[in-house]
Amino acid sequence: QAQLVESGGGLVQAGDSLRLSCAASGRTFSLYVMAWFRQGPGKVREFVAAISRTGARTSYADSVKGRFTISRDNAKNTVYLQMNSLKAEDTAVYYCAARWGDTMVAEKDDYSYWGQGTQVTVSS
Repeated sequence: QAQLVESGGGLVQAGDSLRLSCAASGRTFSLYVMAWFRQGPGKVREFVAAISRTGARTSYADSVKGRFTISRDNAKNTVYLQMNSLKAEDTAVYYCAARWGDTMVAEKDDYSYWGQGTQVTVSS
């Protein structure tokens, strides 16, 4: 069973960058697809990015493509989300999620494990 803890959120200005981290417990981190989701005020939780078990493949929502980069370090049991050129509409609670196997999907119901979330606020 994976336990996930996010960190790195904060208050930034539009155009700034921020890097989120998600540390996972357990010895099977490399067997999970990892993903980031976000939930803005009054909105449903939406897919942001996913990365395959080895990191060879990634997938992004159109709204963040070219600005955000997901990566992972299996030796450190950690997945990252580098966010550049942040916009006010990126304001949300960002969640890390894990899915057993190697198929990247964008549906939140397909992810079994979730972190508690970290707040990102972008002021315009």
